[in-house]
Amino acid sequence: MAYLPLPPESGWTALYRDGEWIDRDDRDVIDVENPYTRESIAKVPAGTPDDIDEAYRIAEGAQDSWAEQPPQRRAGVVTRALRLLEEHWDDVVELLAIESGSASVKAVAELQTAKGMMQQAASYPFTMTGQHRDSIVPGKENVVERVPVGVVGVISPWNFPFHLSMRAVAPAIAAGNAVVLKPASNTPITGGLLLARLFDEAGLPDGVLNVVPGRGSEIGDAVAEHETPRVLAFTGSTEIGQRVARKAAGNTALPALELGGNNVHVVTENADLDRAVDGGVFGSFLHQGQACISINRHLVHESLYDEYVDALADRAANLPVGDPRDEETIIGPIIDESQRDQMLEFVAESVDAGATVETGGESDGLLVEPTVLSDASNDMAAACNEHFGPIAPVIPYADDAAAIDLANDTIHGLSGSVHSDDEAQARRIADGIETGMIHINDQPINDEPHVPFGGMKHSGLGRYNADSILDELTTTKWISIQREPRQYPF
Repeated sequence: MAYLPLPPESGWTALYRDGEWIDRDDRDVIDVENPYTRESIAKVPAGTPDDIDEAYRIAEGAQDSWAEQPPQRRAGVVTRALRLLEEHWDDVVELLAIESGSASVKAVAELQTAKGMMQQAASYPFTMTGQHRDSIVPGKENVVERVPVGVVGVISPWNFPFHLSMRAVAPAIAAGNAVVLKPASNTPITGGLLLARLFDEAGLPDGVLNVVPGRGSEIGDAVAEHETPRVLAFTGSTEIGQRVARKAAGNTALPALELGGNNVHVVTENADLDRAVDGGVFGSFLHQGQACISINRHLVHESLYDEYVDALADRAANLPVGDPRDEETIIGPIIDESQRDQMLEFVAESVDAGATVETGGESDGLLVEPTVLSDASNDMAAACNEHFGPIAPVIPYADDAAAIDLANDTIHGLSGSVHSDDEAQARRIADGIETGMIHINDQPINDEPHVPFGGMKHSGLGRYNADSILDELTTTKWISIQREPRQYPF
């Protein structure tokens, strides 16, 4: 790659469209701030609905010729982008720290996951195989081809910006589609312009990827309701995702949605307490709990409840909080004031309802202390809402049936975990919980490129990863060939 400048104001001041970096001109700007220092790190042009319309027009014009490229050409671009990421790994880790507040452990985990997604995507051009099917008509040959859908719109979030953009962009490009990407306004660099830089330097033809940063309130509808995209990939809140789905469906575009979660960590009476606490700490506090698959509720059997609360609170109180660029830091800043204020309000409401703060509960700027709430119940604000913060409400339960009922008492069904040394018991509970993903003797934050990823209920539509993402980004086409004259009835 030519360069990956740091600080970013030296190179992240343009939109990316048709292979060109478009200057701000008379557009408004997005002032990107470091959530730890609150200093401005870049002024990124704010795209307009006209920019979205132009990006889709360009993508549509570029897609056919890209789809006609041989598989090794499409795979090669993705592989070269991956090699460039590896070359600039440390720079990207720092970008994630200063733009999204990502501590080193989170940033490295995010990039490792994205790397796996890119490796998986590079295989897709060679696995989009067709089929021959026998015909009920004499002398006929049936061919079923798998072809790219055309243009894919992507709206990505701020919490894992690089990974959650790349998991849609790389497969879409590999499968022969063109893409218009709108990254979150908090993270337009690591969620958008960085991907443009990687693929541009990797030799992606002009127009196949177009990146338009902008505020969701100003251009989100323009991305979702445009008539060009055949698939709209969205990751974010359930409320906004439902709006995106309605807009996309108006043009018969497929909404591919990964939405909110309210994930449980079930600790049975047969659990290994140390393992359960280890998983609970990681699953609640990685990236300050700002993950749709993080633990939102700890459901603990009443026989282990007090021990679990004490151990979890002790571990939480000792997690290093501070500058995400410090190698020792585990808990960095919340992304912005509105997110911080909402989660602290959930804590306050829960305390008013009878919960006890075992540790944490306070903030210093955007640094929110790891917080453990005991005496919690399923209907408290920090439990029934997706709090999206370093908050761990711990709820007691009496038996397996009660755990399952508590787990399912939510509109969400994304991920979860169950701890028990009795694998049959763990499996019964896991089978009973209405969720797209659940992990036994682990915690909910798991994402593997070769395993389908997605939720049930209000947590989304469709699946990412593995062959499942190809079902979203390609379509089948039936071609029949009548080899012999056919006898018609009239």
